[in-house]
Amino acid sequence: MKVILNNDVPDLGELGDVKDVAAGYARNFLLPRGLVFPYSPATVAMFEKRKSEIEARKAEKRASSADLRAKLEAEELVLDMPAGQNGKLFGAVSNATIADELLKKGIHVDRKKIDVPGRVLKSTGTYKVVVHLYEKEDATVRIVIKGHVEKSRQSSATHEQPRRHRAEEHAAAQTAADSDASATVATVADTPQETAPEAGSDQE
Repeated sequence: MKVILNNDVPDLGELGDVKDVAAGYARNFLLPRGLVFPYSPATVAMFEKRKSEIEARKAEKRASSADLRAKLEAEELVLDMPAGQNGKLFGAVSNATIADELLKKGIHVDRKKIDVPGRVLKSTGTYKVVVHLYEKEDATVRIVIKGHVEKSRQSSATHEQPRRHRAEEHAAAQTAADSDASATVATVADTPQETAPEAGSDQE
């Protein structure tokens, strides 16, 4: 079904756009909410009269997008995340994580518009993510991920290390004892035994 959008509709288009949509979607959702009009000569003429209004709204969006791009590209997000000594994160940084961090700085961005390399970041380091803005404009945001070892994990590792060393020492001692026992058995087995004299043999 061919319609003209009477408002901006996420994932569909913006005011004044002509779109082909499923008839059921139009009848059950778009038309009852006044989001679209059926495409016809009358509605085309109506939107032609609103052309200056539509263009003014688009110009406002372009200006807002340019302002947002300047803010994003001037920003550097530094994230301090729990990580192992090899830099691997205990978790991951996603587009939702980045959207939340931007919001803390007063910058609202839809997480769906944030393009993270590989979908998530799993290691410490410096990254660049792309934020899709209005029309075909994009912004690049610099992300720095630093890692820290949580106290609970560090304490656990500290206590685990002596236990591991004691276990290794015990295993080594046991192996040495087993080796000595094996060597003793082998020595006894290899020692020649005295042969008792046969009965009836001549003795001096």
